[in-house]
Amino acid sequence: MGIKGLTCGLSAAALVFGAVGCEHLFHHDDDDDKNEVVINFDGTAVGALPNDWKVAETASKGKTAKWRVVEDKTAPSGKKALYVKSGNSGHTFNLIIAEKMEYKDLEVEVKVKAVKGKQDQGGGPIWRVQDADNYYVARWNPLEDNFRIYYVKNGKRRQIASAKIKADPKKWHEIEIKHIGKKIIAEFDDKKIIEVESSVFSKAGKVGLWTKADASTKFDDFKIELDEEEDDD
Repeated sequence: MGIKGLTCGLSAAALVFGAVGCEHLFHHDDDDDKNEVVINFDGTAVGALPNDWKVAETASKGKTAKWRVVEDKTAPSGKKALYVKSGNSGHTFNLIIAEKMEYKDLEVEVKVKAVKGKQDQGGGPIWRVQDADNYYVARWNPLEDNFRIYYVKNGKRRQIASAKIKADPKKWHEIEIKHIGKKIIAEFDDKKIIEVESSVFSKAGKVGLWTKADASTKFDDFKIELDEEEDDD
């Protein structure tokens, strides 16, 4: 299925995207960007959450992480970013889920800046989210100098693949995941680092963002591109 030709001014867009808000949703329909949705946070009030995004946790421990839009002059999209400040520990995963955006085969991209965290840092996107205990996640952790893809099933995390990454946590970095059928391809700052297969979750699911434990992280330029290629299921 495609999303070509939809704009925030059309009622169809509200049906497809769950009225996520024209202030931070843009649709491109040129040759290079067809079927792409871009969500940034410049039109969301400071201290608020984007429309229809819900905070959740996996293996809750400690205080629920606080997600909010903050001013940030370094943000790639403009002057604001989505920031999560966490006081959690251990194996608690901090989530924010776009409740009315659901896809199967897709490319998901996000800009990430690791702010702080003693136990954990960084984070990344989640996709094919069935609920707060079942989803795929890709995350960068500058404390460990690595990038990993996991699945979380029934609240338990299992590693699918890992790659070594040395990147400056004070700068913004780009994570891109392409998941078509069983094949997952991961890029970090436009460099392909992982290609692997997984069929743990074969159905469409929601998308969102993820951090672990006490990681406090900023996110910007969250993009979804649908893929109409044949999968290999």
